[in-house]
Amino acid sequence: MNRENWVDRLFQIIRFLVICLIVYAVYVLVTFGTPLLYPFLIALLIALLINRPVNFMTTKFRFPRWLSVTVALLLLILLASAAIGLTVTQIVMEINELSRLLPGFVNELSHYLQTTISQEFLTGLYQQLQWLYTQLGPDFEQRVDRLLADGISTITQAGQNLIIGFLDGLRRFLLSLPSLATVAVISLIGAFFISKDFYVWKIRLRRVLPKVVNSRMDQIVADLRSALFGFLKAQITLISLTAAIVIIGLLILDVNYAITIGLITGLVDLLPYLGTGTVFVPWIIYLFFKGNYSLVIGLSILYGVVLVFRQIIEPKVVAENVGLDPLLTLVALFVGLQLFGFIGLIIGPVSLVLINALVKSNVFSDLWRYIKFGKI
Repeated sequence: MNRENWVDRLFQIIRFLVICLIVYAVYVLVTFGTPLLYPFLIALLIALLINRPVNFMTTKFRFPRWLSVTVALLLLILLASAAIGLTVTQIVMEINELSRLLPGFVNELSHYLQTTISQEFLTGLYQQLQWLYTQLGPDFEQRVDRLLADGISTITQAGQNLIIGFLDGLRRFLLSLPSLATVAVISLIGAFFISKDFYVWKIRLRRVLPKVVNSRMDQIVADLRSALFGFLKAQITLISLTAAIVIIGLLILDVNYAITIGLITGLVDLLPYLGTGTVFVPWIIYLFFKGNYSLVIGLSILYGVVLVFRQIIEPKVVAENVGLDPLLTLVALFVGLQLFGFIGLIIGPVSLVLINALVKSNVFSDLWRYIKFGKI
């Protein structure tokens, strides 16, 4: 390798290291800056959410922009408060209804156990275990006693830890309420100022960044906006399809309140891991102990159909609405689940959307040209 080629290769390595350093700096900035600035990130998201209604009121009704922002924020607060209020009210009503019906369920379960497992059976089983215990040698008896003591101690400790964990979680939640209120107020105030001077900040940012970065940024933002709405559309589609399948299945099984149960099942389908099992599994177990085996079989088949349908259709629906390959979407869902748990089911597709937007805007091609030739 002659001197000129060696110098070019050296500068390529230096440019590659510079890019790695910038990526690492951005990672550190995001990691350490997000906990400090997350109320303003929420404010930015709110400002982006209300930007179109604000523009509509400003142009259609000739409102000053500050007044349009105020009206949009008030409407957003009103809608959010109504949704939270209705949700809390419904939860309280359901809890009251459950507390009213729970004693009847317990009595039915107790009656079933009493009729299924007779007193003679329990007495015979106890006598058999007692006879087996007396046949053991002293060493085995001591070992069994020790195992029983350890088991009781473990169960007691687990119950104690569960109660302590629940109380500690409740305490931390109550202590976090003032902080959450503060974050909400700061986010709303920040959203007001960001939205009021939205285009002023946009012009300032475009002046600071080079032209090539601005053009790439516009394309990335457009792709991300399209993908975000596509992702929301995909989730609504999946919820609707799940609810429709459950409603049809329950109507075929002649179950009361089929529409209400189907709609609730569609909503809880958003829960990672649990999903429709939150409704079906306790219901099936209860009906099994109650002895309604025909409905147990019917609900089990319906639950299996919903699970299979969801696993088959989810990658396809997400891919079509977000504009991603179904296989890559499936890989992103699985990798996100393995790395981050249930929240990875959101992080995985979002990361894939971001990478796809960067690829479409030729960001990686520009970086490669910079590394290789020193220019974009």
